[in-house]
Amino acid sequence: MPTKSILFVLTCLFCLARSGEATTLHRCEAADGSITFTSMSCSHGERLSKQEVHPYSPGSVVAVMPEANHEKTSGMNIQGREPGIVGVAEHLCGNLIDAKQRREAIINQRVVAGMTQQDVESALGKPDKISIRNSATSYRYDLKRGRSAHVEFDEKGCVKGKAKSQTAKSPR
Repeated sequence: MPTKSILFVLTCLFCLARSGEATTLHRCEAADGSITFTSMSCSHGERLSKQEVHPYSPGSVVAVMPEANHEKTSGMNIQGREPGIVGVAEHLCGNLIDAKQRREAIINQRVVAGMTQQDVESALGKPDKISIRNSATSYRYDLKRGRSAHVEFDEKGCVKGKAKSQTAKSPR
């Protein structure tokens, strides 16, 4: 008796449609341009085309876009060219130095004309003395071995020129 029930279950399993199997639908296009999808046949006068539909099964991966055909793109004649600059942002201190030069000066602890007060503080740290005269600011740094540096800023807070180094004279 148990063998008959096993055979019955196996027969039922073979009759069930597989989940990965495609279904064919009929695409019917009427003379007025309307389109109908059906599993039945098309009406008289409609143009028939068969469409395979693959049901979605959870966990499967469906490609949304087709893969790129690299053979087509590799043969293209691509010429590199420099990008055109339409507009350049004006720096607070003018464009005396570019961003790369500004970074290099800060890293190397140098002061260059066109740097802001914030740039100088990033390069050398907080000044030992700040003097303000007639809307012009100057920073003084007391360096090692009796040396000092003097940086002058204009009314916009930009370095006027190169930092001046001074050596303190030792008493004899």
